[in-house]
Amino acid sequence: MATGKNIRTYFNGTWHDGDVPIMSAADHGAWLGSGVFDGARFVNGLTPDLDKHCARTNRSAEALMVTPTVSTQDMVEIALEGLKAYDSGTAVYIRPMYWGIDGDVTAIVPSADTTGFALCLEEIPLAPATASATLTKTRFRRPVLEDAVVNAKAGCLYPNNARMLVEARSKGFANALVTDAMGNVAETATANIFMVRDGEVFTPIANGTFLAGITRARHMQNMRADGMTVHETVLTYKDFDEADEVFMSGNMNKVTAVTAFDDTQYQSGPVTRRVREMYWDWAASAA
Repeated sequence: MATGKNIRTYFNGTWHDGDVPIMSAADHGAWLGSGVFDGARFVNGLTPDLDKHCARTNRSAEALMVTPTVSTQDMVEIALEGLKAYDSGTAVYIRPMYWGIDGDVTAIVPSADTTGFALCLEEIPLAPATASATLTKTRFRRPVLEDAVVNAKAGCLYPNNARMLVEARSKGFANALVTDAMGNVAETATANIFMVRDGEVFTPIANGTFLAGITRARHMQNMRADGMTVHETVLTYKDFDEADEVFMSGNMNKVTAVTAFDDTQYQSGPVTRRVREMYWDWAASAA
């Protein structure tokens, strides 16, 4: 499935134009779900934290018992080579992927001897700074490590997120604010979450039920360097009812203001705007 346009695909050691086939019907990843990916961004000629996203691709593969075959540095170089085909004003989603090809004697465990790798570049615009989202509760929850590979960015986790989004949309909201098995807020269906109260910033503590994102960590580093107080702590729906501002953090759009959580309304406030500004200031300075 192509989300964007102007796609380029690195597969079998070379670049191809377009959304080319990369997986066979009998590949382990096709019928047993052993696929992982990550996402980085190319915006205004910048590739913020590309190395961290590539490194996490390898960690995700290991968590899903798929053998990574490309070093972080080589993955970065492959991405940068492919991006030369795009002008600096084009926003591109950078997606490295692994999947199992063969299985062991049970077929269930992916073979360590064969691993598929591809890197897809896809032109997907960055949402405007004025973009916002609304959130609602969902009955679906984040799994725990004993139930699922929550320590990987794995494709097999996303049908659960899709259920959350479909439920939220059926209620007239854009996204869902999701809890963990204990009923504490973990993230949204598509991104990490922050809230602001009395000028201080709060985000759910990383407890192993969700990926504590690379962009999330970058925001916290930037905020603390700017003198803001940032708490990683246990948060409930009640905390979000009492928040002054709420914003989502993810690689696709970096910062997205939240304007409603069920009946609670928010403004896109000064902290949300400042976090966005600091992120792009940092990205430019790190280039």
